[in-house]
Amino acid sequence: MAEKNQKAEGEKKSSKKLIIIILSVVLILAGAAGAYFFLVDDDAGDVSEVEEAESEPAVSTEVFYYDFSKPLIVNFPAGSRMRLMQVSISLLVDNQEAIEDLKKHDPMIRNNILMLISAQSSDELNSREGKETLRQAVRAEVSAVLEKMTGKHPVKEVFFTSFVMQ
Repeated sequence: MAEKNQKAEGEKKSSKKLIIIILSVVLILAGAAGAYFFLVDDDAGDVSEVEEAESEPAVSTEVFYYDFSKPLIVNFPAGSRMRLMQVSISLLVDNQEAIEDLKKHDPMIRNNILMLISAQSSDELNSREGKETLRQAVRAEVSAVLEKMTGKHPVKEVFFTSFVMQ
């Protein structure tokens, strides 16, 4: 029986030693990893990130929209399937100054857009492709007016916020 007690005490001592050794190794590894992260020079990586950020052009995150005050209404010729079209348009522009230019030249822009829409056939405007073509043509027309009057191209996109055909 005395032998069994000595074996049990020997196993307890060896298991305690094993746990202490494992904990010591884990603490040493954790300390080494912590020292590595704190002492390794990361400035070289930070400098390259800063240089990349500085080399990219500054992108304006602010968005400006110009909505025409009234919807545009166009009458189609008597022979066409549609008699009337009403469309509301919003423009995405670069800056606040472009909105002031659009307000200033609103009558000329509205006139040119009305002429452009009235030249379209109602059959073309019934399809998505026809509406997309009209949207691109409106953008080109507005850009042409602003280029002529201000020398700038501030219009980025054209959006139809309402499109009714009867």
